Amino acid sequence: MKGRIIKGIAGFYYVHVPEAGRIFECKAKGIFRNLELKPLVGDNVNIETAGLPDGEGTITDIYPRINELTRPAVANVDQALVIFAAAHPAPNLNLLDRFLIMMQWQRINTIICFNKKDIVPESEMSLLINTYLMSGYKVVGASVTQKDNLPAVYELIKGKTTVLAGPSGVGKSSLVNEIKPEANMETGSVSEKIKRGKHTTRHSELIYVEENTYVMDTPGFSSLYINQIDKEELKDYFLEFTLYEEQCRFKGCMHLDEPGCAVKEALNEGRISNIRYENYKDMYRELKDIRKY
Repeated sequence: MKGRIIKGIAGFYYVHVPEAGRIFECKAKGIFRNLELKPLVGDNVNIETAGLPDGEGTITDIYPRINELTRPAVANVDQALVIFAAAHPAPNLNLLDRFLIMMQWQRINTIICFNKKDIVPESEMSLLINTYLMSGYKVVGASVTQKDNLPAVYELIKGKTTVLAGPSGVGKSSLVNEIKPEANMETGSVSEKIKRGKHTTRHSELIYVEENTYVMDTPGFSSLYINQIDKEELKDYFLEFTLYEEQCRFKGCMHLDEPGCAVKEALNEGRISNIRYENYKDMYRELKDIRKY
């Protein structure tokens, strides 16, 4: 039978088999260890159940992967939906930009969702949304508690395998519960004292929503390192820069202090977000300061 690994814990893999309408607890054949091939959540696999207790199986084949992410460790992902709260906790846009870079580095398209739109003024929400629309991303505002704009979010994930990610306390698990109530995921409240969420998701798990539609909730992140990128390459991960850089006076312009920089000109004219540009400068300095041996 063909299925998909939706969870892996301590050497056991839980495989959803659509044709059977159920999940099987499986071990992987030893040959994969010899091949140094570890099954991943998201893998499409064949399983055998003959001679085993009901509900158990053995993974016999792993189909070739379309892609493979390292953080989180998951295979065959179509896109990421990164969720930040518009407030409580306040959105850390430097962290958001780091996540966008990490997904680009892994060649995964990303959609941005700002949750809790009901608790901020419309002007604040517009600034957040327009900052990233202007930067070339798909962006949606929503309120899980008020069930506001959830159909729009659902349309963005329909027919795809989507990794949900974002800091703790922004409503990822609550969103999953709205999309798939049967998931019955643990949701945590935001600590009033520190205005940060408790870590409620302890492992990556793929959740079957409907035919060809899966979502994965991942443990919340509080920091992301971009050390795998050279400082000279960083500008290539800011999509909005690419619209102007061919007009820069100098080839290989870093868009910092160089004269005749078309990106700086677009920034001064309001065609590039100052928030994003300041985050670019911060990350450039960070990468420049890393000592490479």
